Amino acid sequence: MTYQDSIEFLFGQLASFERDGASYKPGLQTTLELSAMFGSPERRLKTIHVAGTNGKGSTSHTLAAVLMSAGYKVGLYTSPHLFDFRERIRVDGRMIGQGEVVDFVERYLARQADFTRRPTFFELTTVMALEHFVREGVDVAVIEVGLGGRLDSTNIITPELSVITNISMDHTQFLGNTLEEIAVEKCGIMKPGVPAVVGEAGKLREVFEREAAGHGSPVVFAEDADYVGEAGARGWLSLRGAYQLKNANTVLCALSVLRGLRGWDVPTEAVSEGMRGVCRLTGLMGRWTQLKERPYVVCDTGHNAGAWEYLPSEIGAMPGRVHIVVGFVADKDVSGIVGMMPKGAEYYFTQASTPRALKSAALAETGARCGLKGRAFDDVASACRAALSDAGEGDSVFIGGSNFVVSEIPPELLP
Repeated sequence: MTYQDSIEFLFGQLASFERDGASYKPGLQTTLELSAMFGSPERRLKTIHVAGTNGKGSTSHTLAAVLMSAGYKVGLYTSPHLFDFRERIRVDGRMIGQGEVVDFVERYLARQADFTRRPTFFELTTVMALEHFVREGVDVAVIEVGLGGRLDSTNIITPELSVITNISMDHTQFLGNTLEEIAVEKCGIMKPGVPAVVGEAGKLREVFEREAAGHGSPVVFAEDADYVGEAGARGWLSLRGAYQLKNANTVLCALSVLRGLRGWDVPTEAVSEGMRGVCRLTGLMGRWTQLKERPYVVCDTGHNAGAWEYLPSEIGAMPGRVHIVVGFVADKDVSGIVGMMPKGAEYYFTQASTPRALKSAALAETGARCGLKGRAFDDVASACRAALSDAGEGDSVFIGGSNFVVSEIPPELLP
C-alpha cells in the first residue's frame, strides 16, 4: 500500500463529517473498541484536552509551543488540516511520517474482519494519533476536540487538564439549539478530579459551575483575571487579530493551573518563547496569516458567527481598498454572518470543492440582500486571482470564511 492509497482509503471509504457533514456518530464505543485493538494508547499518555466553539486550535497550538519551549516532548492532535493530512498529527512540530500513516492503515485493514463496528474517518485518525504519540514517547499530548466534547472521539482520554475556550452557536444539528445545550456538550470533557479552565463563560457561568460540580471537576474562569496584562505578555503574541488576546488569556490561565499540578515545570521564559514562536514551532496556519505585503493579503479560517464577531474590525483596519474572497459551508448561519461583514469592500463570493460548500451564486444573492457588492466564482483559485488582479499595491485582500476556502488558496499566494 502506498501513502496515496492510505489517504484515499481514509477519505474515500470512511465516512467523514468534514467532507460530507453527515458522518457525526455520537458515542465512544466504536473509538474504545478500535483503541483496544491498538493497545488502548490513551491509557499510556499524559494529555491536555481542549474544546470550545472558537479558538481551540490556536489555544492547542500555543499550549504545545509553550510546553515544547519548556523542554517537554509534545504531541499535538488538531483538525482539520489545510494542505496535508499529516498536519493533524505532530510531535514537536514534526508531522507524522507517510510511512507511519501507511503502517497504521495496513494494520487496521489486516484486522478489519475482527472489528464489529465500522469507524468513521475521525475515529480512526484519533486512534492513529494516540498510538503515534505513545510510539514516539511524548511527555504530553495536546488533544483538540473535533466536534462538541461529551461524545467526541477524543473523549476517551483522561487528561491532566481540560480547557474550554468559549461557546457560540455552531453545529446546532448535533450539539443543541441553545448556548446552554452546547455548553453542556462541551463540558462533557470534564473528568472527576481533573481541573478545568473556561476561557469565556459570560452569561453561561452558572452552566459551567453546575456541570463542573456534577463532573467533580474543579473549575477556573480565565475571564476573572487579566493574565495577559499581569504577565506583560502583549509583546509575546505572534498570532495576529484582536481575538487572540482572549485565546492568550485562556492559555496563560491554563498554564497557571498546570504549574500548580505535581510534576509540571513551565518557566516564564518558556511561555514567552512559545507564544512568540507558535507558528514556527507547531506549524500553525490560517489564523490571520499574512501571505503578501503589497498588496496586503491575509487569510483566516474563522468560519462561524462567533469568529465573525471579531473579524470585521480587523478587516476594517486593513490598508487601502479591501477585497474579500469568501466562501462558507452550507450548514452555517450564513445570513447572520453576512450581515456582520463590511459593506464597503469588494466581494469575490466563492465555493470550495467539497459537497458541503454553499454555492457561490447563492452566497452572492445573500450578500446582495445585505448590501454587499461583488461577483460569484465557481472555485477558490479563480476568486483569489481575480481579487489580486483588481487590488492595487496599497490595497488589501482578505481570504476566508471556511477552512476549505483557505486550503484551496492557489500556490503562488502561499509563503
